Amino acid sequence: MSQITLKDKKINTYGSLPETGEKAPYFELVRTDLSTATLKDFKGKRIIMNIFPSIDTNVCAISVRNFNERATKLNNTTVLCISRDLPFAQKRFVDDQGLNNITNLSDFRQGDFGKDYGVEMIDGIMSGLLSRVVIVLDEEGKVLHSQQVPDISQEPDYLAALKVLL
Repeated sequence: MSQITLKDKKINTYGSLPETGEKAPYFELVRTDLSTATLKDFKGKRIIMNIFPSIDTNVCAISVRNFNERATKLNNTTVLCISRDLPFAQKRFVDDQGLNNITNLSDFRQGDFGKDYGVEMIDGIMSGLLSRVVIVLDEEGKVLHSQQVPDISQEPDYLAALKVLL
């Protein structure tokens, strides 16, 4: 279990993030067209997992826009924006914002991702949602970088995540 905060209010998460050098856990998530996406679908690509509570909050929206912009400069890299939002909300946001360098995925159907990756918040007012985390994987699915943002109201460290891909 890890502990984070939301403006000084303590929140516990389900477990711990995958460690650097470990193989990322398998996942099945839902795309905006309601089809299933798995980790295997992205094999051979470097992956930035931008994980957050909800696309409809300010800091989460900022992180999606920032990673969309920065992804255009990275070769063989895909950005997966992962939350428990319904795929319809994720698609609406991307369409409204004109974003095309990210892939939105939802953990609403099975809910295993939050537990398997140690990012599900298990208490506090956001219990059941995913915490703000960035995990970077190499082409084989091994963890190169992970950061659980200590306070959900803060943005992730974009430069630290991108630095491991340069």
